[in-house]
Amino acid sequence: MRLFAFLLATILPVAATADERVTDFTLDNGLDVVVIEDHRAPVAVHMLWYRSGSADEPLGQSGVAHFLEHLLFKATDTLEAGEFSATVARNGGEDNAFTSYDYTAYYQRIAADRLDLIVQMEADRMRNIHLTEEDITTERQVILEERAQRTDNNPRSLFGEQMNAAQYLNHRYGVPIIGWRNEMETLDREDALSFYKSHYAPNNAILVVAGDVTPDEVRALAEKHYAPIPAEPTLPPRFRAEEPVQNAERRVIYRDPRVAQPYVNRSYLAPERDAGAQEKAAALTVLAEILGGGQTSVFSEKLQFDTQTAVYTGAFYSGTSLDRTTFDVVVVPAEGITLEAAEAAMDKVLADFLTEGVNPEQLDRIKMQLRAAEIYARDDVEAAANRYGRALTSSLTIADVQAWPEVLQAVTAADVMAAAREVLNRRQSVTGWLMSEEATQ
Repeated sequence: MRLFAFLLATILPVAATADERVTDFTLDNGLDVVVIEDHRAPVAVHMLWYRSGSADEPLGQSGVAHFLEHLLFKATDTLEAGEFSATVARNGGEDNAFTSYDYTAYYQRIAADRLDLIVQMEADRMRNIHLTEEDITTERQVILEERAQRTDNNPRSLFGEQMNAAQYLNHRYGVPIIGWRNEMETLDREDALSFYKSHYAPNNAILVVAGDVTPDEVRALAEKHYAPIPAEPTLPPRFRAEEPVQNAERRVIYRDPRVAQPYVNRSYLAPERDAGAQEKAAALTVLAEILGGGQTSVFSEKLQFDTQTAVYTGAFYSGTSLDRTTFDVVVVPAEGITLEAAEAAMDKVLADFLTEGVNPEQLDRIKMQLRAAEIYARDDVEAAANRYGRALTSSLTIADVQAWPEVLQAVTAADVMAAAREVLNRRQSVTGWLMSEEATQ
């Protein structure tokens, strides 16, 4: 404990002096801009985040947000198809994009002195994409192949889809980000352009620039390239179908002959991080580490080492979500242990934990590890831009992002237990078994 106390004492002062230099402002057309200064290397990361993801898609058009992400690498009024990425590469940079439930983001990592070029091209495709029917046909096949490779050929992914669909009774989080295949096959040019015109506008976007830049430099570039783009006056409100009160536990059994290792997964409906009220999410973050965050976790100690019931255990929670998220636990049984026995052992550990409470030494150790992880993450400008972008598109604020490390450190054992008793409720859970077709229960 003396060594632990010494390490904690050395880390805490570092955190107090490691505050990120963050500036934000909003253009007249509604574009929010965040600048994260880090002058240790002559590199800049440019990320444009749209407050629209798969959960914002029209009914019957699942996958259109991700489809559009692919199409934005096609031609614009001034660039040929593929020229955007080729230009980034020619200038020594890299670029990509990704779609989630709550956002779609486009990013480039480039030498800081080439930032003007990047801003110009990204602003161009915010409003000037040029899509042909050939583009639609080609890229629709690409996303269908992506689904085939990443989902249809992966029993774990198919199982995860079924778990999500069972967890959310009404909310769009129950629909896969990549889309249901039957709906992906019908996506057309009109669908893509409709989503583009409705959601891709400066007043629905957040520009995050991190690295060897200054706020004045970024403001000048944003005014030059983004400010001329008019706001979208008919931007639709971000309406989401609300999840009703859940009062019946559900079960999913997914059988697939390709499954080599069966396992038990349970997801519980859980609250997300809310602006100005992150305490419950912080407690759940700590709870996930206590239950399943490595070899010193409760699950690992009880199920892997003490009883040798499992070969792997885990608990997972990510609160950066616009709407209610999930808290998940996983147990992979050891050879000779049935899924039924593994689930029973998992339930016993959870019941015992709710009775016995938190080990104070474990809590202190986890908080120290979280503190260290927050500090180390600041060495990566791309990670910093990602952290702010994900938070801001989920209705959190810059103040929330900056307060998060201290909110985590303020979590008490009582907070953890209160969150556990609220969330670990079987009436709002889905328990899933992934098994091969010939496996017995």
